[in-house]
Amino acid sequence: MGTPHIDGQASNGTGEILLETSRLLLRTWRLADLPTFAALNADPEVMRYLGGTLGTEQADELADDIQERFLRRGFGMLPVERRSDGAFLGICGINYTPWYPDEEIGWRLSREHWGQGYATESAAAWMAWAFTELDVPRLISVTDLPNARSIAVMKRLGMSFDHEAELEDEADEGEEGERFHAIIHSITAERWRGLASPRLDRR
Repeated sequence: MGTPHIDGQASNGTGEILLETSRLLLRTWRLADLPTFAALNADPEVMRYLGGTLGTEQADELADDIQERFLRRGFGMLPVERRSDGAFLGICGINYTPWYPDEEIGWRLSREHWGQGYATESAAAWMAWAFTELDVPRLISVTDLPNARSIAVMKRLGMSFDHEAELEDEADEGEEGERFHAIIHSITAERWRGLASPRLDRR
């Protein structure tokens, strides 16, 4: 199959910077991101609560889908780059969810970059953007009940427990998705404004 439909600006090797934090650049895709993205999706520990590992072609198709949604909606799960060395850490952003009308905030980082605050830092910037630029009334985050790491990030973002639910992963037409017991956290724009909001640097 061909490479994902990365937009013209990203395919020339620059990647448009959308947001900045003290340590990170949150940007559009580059073609050079794809091998590292495939590697993180092939890591069983990264994918434990994300439906299982993906092969290279599946990861490329996922990147393609993510990019198509970004081009259509103007936001999505986008690359996280470390400012100090240009390393691709994973993806983070505001995401469509098939289960709820709310927008979801999510993240997926390579395992070697866990435990350094990158998920919280990138998600906090996207949360600020969603409440100030997209003007959403509420954000949610969904994960499997045992996923303590992601739940800890949700709490650091100021999100609180909303509810638990039995959900089913999206599947190809004619197939059944895998069911899982999910825990959902949420935060309203009003609550976010009452917290100390993170710095939001826009390009």
